[in-house]
Amino acid sequence: MELRQLRYFVAVAEELNFGRAAARLRIAGPSLSQQIKSLERDLGVRLFERDRRTVTLTPHGETLLPPTRALLEQADALRRTARGFAASEPVRLGYVSWRPPDLAERVSGVAQLLVDAWVMPSHTQAARVADGSVDLAIAWVRATDLAEQELNGRLLGADRLFAVAVGDESPVRARDTVVLVDADTEAWASWNIYAVEFARATGATVERIEDHGITGPAFFDHVRRLGRPVVSSPKRDATPLPRGFVRRQVVDPVPVWTWALVSRRDETRPAVLAAVDALTRDVTVDFDPRGCWLPADDPFRAELPGL
Repeated sequence: MELRQLRYFVAVAEELNFGRAAARLRIAGPSLSQQIKSLERDLGVRLFERDRRTVTLTPHGETLLPPTRALLEQADALRRTARGFAASEPVRLGYVSWRPPDLAERVSGVAQLLVDAWVMPSHTQAARVADGSVDLAIAWVRATDLAEQELNGRLLGADRLFAVAVGDESPVRARDTVVLVDADTEAWASWNIYAVEFARATGATVERIEDHGITGPAFFDHVRRLGRPVVSSPKRDATPLPRGFVRRQVVDPVPVWTWALVSRRDETRPAVLAAVDALTRDVTVDFDPRGCWLPADDPFRAELPGL
């Protein structure tokens, strides 16, 4: 016997109509009927008399309805109390460069979110979740990373990457772009992996650098030097576009960078689990995924139809 089945029993008893009860519970009618039959088998009594036109409570059903309602009210009160405990429990979150602007609003009343000021690369933030330094992280990860470190990843957002060039603002084909790969594999491991695979898949040119010019003023120096559109990484910085520089859409295909909310696979703390649900509920992407490109090992390919 499950609480869910008891809720089904109360809904049917109040509606005295399986169709209306199923609509109220947002489940299929046949499924509701099967759950009621299963509950009746567990209890060893019939709860309803049914024919083609009417549904009525049996004497057993009438007797069991009040204590069932009371039991469900107690369960709801227990859940509310536990939710209150979770809302006051701190949850530590690390990130790389992006986080939803409504981060605090999403978890309000669910958990006390403490955003870690130590901004580190994606692979480092994922490792910090695995070793318990933080509870959650917003990072770019591969399915392999999640499996090896026993982590879960939920889609939190996705960026459509663009290219930076001088002058022309028209879209540019992926094969006509350049991607920068830095020699510092510790600081730029995630981006290097993404960039090299993107180049192999599309024909883009790989330009190897040693000055951390993936972002900042050095990035624009490389754009000037190369004289070609250079794909910009998703790492945000405050450096404005120099005069004469433009952002160009990359097409055929569009490079997409996904952001995962990473948690430990064996996580049991209610506050952390509630924060994960609150942050990733109803996440959507704001572009048409058809014609887009993701790395082969991206864990969210199935969640972006058309890829």
